[in-house]
Amino acid sequence: MVIEPLSSGFFMMADHIAVKDRFGYYLGLKERYFMGEYVISSCSPADLSKDWMEKRNIAYIEYHYELGGTQYKDDFGESVAPHELYRRMLAGEDSKTSQVSVGEYSDHFRKILSAGKDLIHVTLSTGISGTYNSAVIAANDLKEEFPERKIYVVDSMAASSGFGLLLDRMADQRDKGMSLEMLYTWTEEHKLEAVHWFFSTDLTFYIKGGRVSKTAGIIGSVLSICPLLNVDYLGRLIPREKIRTKKKVIRRIVDKMKEEANNGTDYCDTCFISHSDCIEDAEAVKSLIEAEFPKMKNKIVIFPIGAIIGCHTGPGTVALFFWGKKRVD
Repeated sequence: MVIEPLSSGFFMMADHIAVKDRFGYYLGLKERYFMGEYVISSCSPADLSKDWMEKRNIAYIEYHYELGGTQYKDDFGESVAPHELYRRMLAGEDSKTSQVSVGEYSDHFRKILSAGKDLIHVTLSTGISGTYNSAVIAANDLKEEFPERKIYVVDSMAASSGFGLLLDRMADQRDKGMSLEMLYTWTEEHKLEAVHWFFSTDLTFYIKGGRVSKTAGIIGSVLSICPLLNVDYLGRLIPREKIRTKKKVIRRIVDKMKEEANNGTDYCDTCFISHSDCIEDAEAVKSLIEAEFPKMKNKIVIFPIGAIIGCHTGPGTVALFFWGKKRVD
C-alpha cells in the first residue's frame, strides 16, 4: 500500500533535534535517526531485541497482551521477562493478545511525519493478524494532514524473528543509500525469500488455542511427536510434518535449511533463531547448523520469542529463519 505525496518537504536540522528531544525516547531511536531521509518502522512482534532495533535505527510500535488479567505492552520482555511469561502461563494464568488500533497507528505515524520524515511501516503478516488493515487506514487518514510526506505500508508475510530478518535486511539496504521508493519495491519483491521453519516439543498451548485437536495433541504428546511448521506464501503458519522425538525434528529443521537456503551448505548470509523458553534446543539447532554450514560459524543470532507470538505457542517452540527459495505454497 502506498500513499504518494503532493510535494516534497524540507525541515531544518534544529527542528529535527527539537522533535528528537520530544519524541526520540518513544520511538526508541538514536540521534542519527534524524539525519536520514526516511524512517523504517515496524510492529513489536519482529522478535529481535530493543537494543537491536535501536542499533539498526528501526522505529517500532508495541502490541498489547493480557496475562492473568493484567494488561502489558509487548516491550521486548521489559515488563514481563520471557521465562516469567511462560512460567505464569504454565501455572494457569490466561493469556491473550490484541493488535494495534487505528488510533495508535495514527499517533505513531504522526510523530514520525511531524519530524519531517517519510515512512515505510512493516506489519506482522496478514496470515496471522489483521494489523495491516489498521495501519493502512491510519496511513490514509493522515494523507490530508501530511500531503507532502510519503507513507508506505508493507505486509511482511512474516512472523517472529523472520519478520525481524526482513527488517534487518531493509536496514542494510537503507544504509547502502537505497531510496524509500526503491526500498518499498525491493521489500515487496524479496519478502517471501525470508524462510521460516518452526517446531514445538510442547503441544499444550497449541491444543488450548485450537491449532491442534485435543485428541491429536494427547496422542502426539504420548508418542513424543514434534510438529514441524512453516510460514507459507500467504503468511500463514502451516503444519508440514509430524516428526517423532526432539532429536529428529532438530535434524529435520536443519535439513530444511540445506534444501532451501541460498547456496545450500555454502550459505553465509544472516540466520536468526528464536525460541520460547527452550534455549538448549535453540543452541542445539545452532550447533548443528555450524557443523554442517562451514561459513556460518559465529554468525547465527538467537532471540527469545516475544510475548505476542509466545502467548499462542507457549514454551517449547524453536524457529529458524534464513534467506532462501521464494515461498510458493
